[in-house]
Amino acid sequence: MLLVGYTAKRHITCTSTYLPPKKQNPHLSKDAKTLNIKPTKKKKMADEETSESRNQARLKILELANMISVPMSLNAVVRLNVPDAIWQGGSNSPLTASQILTRVLPSRDGADAENLQRLLRMLSSYGVFEEHLNGSERKYSLTDVGRTLATDADGLSYGPYVLQHHQDALVSAWPLVHEAVVDPTTEPFVKANGEPAYDYYGKKPEMNGLMQKAMSGVSVPFMKAILEGYDGFKGVQKLVDVGGSAGDCLRMIQRKHPNVREGINFDLPEVVAKAPPISGIIHVGGDMFKSIPEADAIFMKWVLTTWTDDECKLIMENCFKALPEGGKLIACEPVLPNETDDSHRTRALLEGDIFVMTIYRAKGKHRTEDEFRKLGLAAGFPNFRAFYIDYFYTVLEFQK
Repeated sequence: MLLVGYTAKRHITCTSTYLPPKKQNPHLSKDAKTLNIKPTKKKKMADEETSESRNQARLKILELANMISVPMSLNAVVRLNVPDAIWQGGSNSPLTASQILTRVLPSRDGADAENLQRLLRMLSSYGVFEEHLNGSERKYSLTDVGRTLATDADGLSYGPYVLQHHQDALVSAWPLVHEAVVDPTTEPFVKANGEPAYDYYGKKPEMNGLMQKAMSGVSVPFMKAILEGYDGFKGVQKLVDVGGSAGDCLRMIQRKHPNVREGINFDLPEVVAKAPPISGIIHVGGDMFKSIPEADAIFMKWVLTTWTDDECKLIMENCFKALPEGGKLIACEPVLPNETDDSHRTRALLEGDIFVMTIYRAKGKHRTEDEFRKLGLAAGFPNFRAFYIDYFYTVLEFQK
């Protein structure tokens, strides 16, 4: 017993000293020998855990885990009409949260300026607002990013696009994203709401109206870019816009290219029934999976990305049948880069891809240029060109 006590005491006093194996006390237990080594490993692990790279990794995962705060705060400030309150027709004067509240909720007692400031401050860190700090007072103005949410001279903005993405029915699908991996035959939206998104929208006039406003807000800036940078509408006399909604894109094309004398706005019957009369354009209801009106060229925007490969092939085959020899299908779609990087463009495209998977089709997707080329060949189009005009959409030209 004395020998054991002596050994334990000696072990304790020698923990910081390494003894070569041949000189180690033979009475040391296996566990004690292990203890002689562990402090070195623990110290190494501790150093690794407190390294700058590990600390940055922890911060990054905390940011990602709380990322839902960003879109929901963006949704909140749009619903409160904060961007227009700051912009005021172009003044963009920095305002405190209290000053903003007097403009957006002038008769609402009890509205909380501090909570609004919390939203503004967080969104400032993502470049939506610019924070002006003077002592303890914080004021906010719009950055270029924030200006996209303010209503322009045409009554358009990206605000409805933000609101459309964060409606209750859509938000309820996001906790089920993993189900797109487990069972890709049914979209998370369907599992959350009991029916496909387009069917659901059709029964909800307010949702359908918001989607049209959202698409107009996004489409008009894009169409301006395409009309300035793409000349593929020259020589076209009869043009069909598949999924043309209210006919806004056709109207813009005709203004730029008066050679397009006949425009056909082709969409679902319930959609074109609400489209306004437009000179030179006729509204035709139908189903693109069955047939598409004949024309010199066919235009579509953000249509193929919401459908599976087989569904896209069927749509494109119907386009092929509706076109004369030499006719063109002009499709404007998000096109994924071959390599993944952390640019805003790549992230926006990949995030949009997950949105399609969650809401519209589990196997609908954003595609690469090569994937679109192969779809065109499968549908019968021998010629293909891609024009990278817009930061988000790409003009894809399939020629018969």
